Amino acid sequence: MALSSTLIVRVKRCEPELVVPAKPTPREIKKLSKIDDQEGLRFHFPVMFFYKNSLSMRGKDPVGVIREGVAKTLVYYYPFAGRIVEGPDRTLMVNCSGEGVLFIEADANIMIEQLGDSILPPCPFAEELLHNLPGTKRMFQLMQINVTRFICGGFALGIRINHTMADGYGIMQFVNAITESMKGASAPSILPVWQREQHFNARSPPRITCTHNEYEQIPHYKSSTDNIDSDKLIRTAIFFTPKDIQALRRHLSSKNFRPCSGYYLITACLWKCRTIAFNPPNPDEIVRLSVMMSARGKSGLNLPSGYYGNAFTFPAAVTTARVLCTSPLSYAVHLIQNAKAQISEEYIKSVADLMVIKKRPKYIASWKLIVADLTHLGFDKVDFGWGNPMYGGVPFATSDFSVYTNFNNSKGEDGIAVSLFLPPLAVEKFKYEVKKMTSEPVFSKM
Repeated sequence: MALSSTLIVRVKRCEPELVVPAKPTPREIKKLSKIDDQEGLRFHFPVMFFYKNSLSMRGKDPVGVIREGVAKTLVYYYPFAGRIVEGPDRTLMVNCSGEGVLFIEADANIMIEQLGDSILPPCPFAEELLHNLPGTKRMFQLMQINVTRFICGGFALGIRINHTMADGYGIMQFVNAITESMKGASAPSILPVWQREQHFNARSPPRITCTHNEYEQIPHYKSSTDNIDSDKLIRTAIFFTPKDIQALRRHLSSKNFRPCSGYYLITACLWKCRTIAFNPPNPDEIVRLSVMMSARGKSGLNLPSGYYGNAFTFPAAVTTARVLCTSPLSYAVHLIQNAKAQISEEYIKSVADLMVIKKRPKYIASWKLIVADLTHLGFDKVDFGWGNPMYGGVPFATSDFSVYTNFNNSKGEDGIAVSLFLPPLAVEKFKYEVKKMTSEPVFSKM
């Protein structure tokens, strides 16, 4: 179902309330890890879920059911009910005060079906359905939850979480614990584990032992992207079907080429087409693409399954705009594969030490794109009792951050939605380049 161009969504919100743990919890100060306490993670990232009405849940109010599930889950994830505090050298810590999670109940004036494919990132109604409170009210909040009912009985669940507390895996672990409590579980099947300092603290003495292009700082360097007004960027998205991914694969020569997944193909296509669309005035400028890579499962780190802190780094592939734009797609794929191959126990420890030695540098912003693949985390399968969501995942990107999520569009096609921000003049050029790349095979099938 397509979105009506005249659709007006009005949301009536109740006053925000605080949902506290259902039972008393410890009062203590918990320290974050050096991976958590990065400058670039000091923001709230959003997650949204859209659910149709379900006959099996008739008579049950999603607001009340989810509120109760959150309260029970906070008994185990009690740091989320606390507040961020700042210590010496701007080091962030969590005051486990039990004050509660901000919870907002709301009602919308439409049926969820009227949204059509607009629930696909970048959702134009995300701000209405996941209302962002003024900075003074949310600055020290660790989590905000919005539940918005639609007149058909469906609802939207929006969560904003302070990124210093958890990564995508961690928030999924928390959300799954809520679903389990709503279905009668007495405790989460995976108990949460803190252990932040134990796993990702800096070494003594700290030492940078790897190359970290993602944090490279170039004194007095001015990039052509510095002139782009972020307020004028347009949210857009590209939908890749399995057919599109196969078309991208035909651009690869089988000679001396390592096998690669659809993730690499989409990422290489996104990076190359975005750079072409930006049309850099200086084609010899350095361009970077960072891939968010999880440290979970890496030998030597021994992270427990219940660890819900940030456990990722984002190594960067680096080249010049000229070479990226004029080389075959396989060139970009090679760079991305090589960047991913850097992830190791030593690389992650080197990042933690870099945060101490270089005083918490933010990732470099000039000609930088960060991509995060959330398709494997299960956001599209979170069931609170109303079945799987019509869509589950991050509702939009930022100027230098793109997200991959699973989606089934109105044509019934399964695929991967990639959301991103672009300058107005680059949007159509970008879409044209992607269309060309997914329609014109270069090499025969591998």
